[in-house]
Amino acid sequence: MFESDKVMFQIYREAGYNQKYKVVYFTELHDYNRETEINRALAGESFYDGFIRNFKKDQAKKIIEEAIRRLNEGETLSPQDLERELAEYTPQPAEMS
Repeated sequence: MFESDKVMFQIYREAGYNQKYKVVYFTELHDYNRETEINRALAGESFYDGFIRNFKKDQAKKIIEEAIRRLNEGETLSPQDLERELAEYTPQPAEMS
């Protein structure tokens, strides 16, 4: 699998007062927002990070956005739960090299 065939992302919880869950898609950042977004993610508490396949990434992003909504509403969701929900859209280890 080529680097361009997957999207690297991280779900994190903001540091400070707000502490909302957010997502950053690292491989989709542009020069003008790359440093800011990476710094925000690094300052927060990591919840889940990984890759989704570029093919059908819109469906995977909907699952991620729904998970963030649920987390921000106080629902208990584990990284393993999210991993299961994204399994169809996640590159397998053999595809990662």
